[in-house]
Amino acid sequence: MSDFLAFLAGAPLGTRVVVRTRIEGGYTDALGCLREAPPASVVVETKRGLVTLLLADVVAAKEVPPPPAPRAPRR
Repeated sequence: MSDFLAFLAGAPLGTRVVVRTRIEGGYTDALGCLREAPPASVVVETKRGLVTLLLADVVAAKEVPPPPAPRAPRR
């Protein structure tokens, strides 16, 4: 089993992750909180909503730190 697949299988739900998958013509990333990690796919909650990714298409995954705090408004 690949390191990134082992990470996804063992990561607690709610962990902030980035998952890279193969798409036609290249790759794409999903950044957000891990919501489901069933055997054949993972679900990541991104800013745009829930994204289901097939494990067969995943080429990399890792935990990422929380997003930075919002900046103070300019006066």
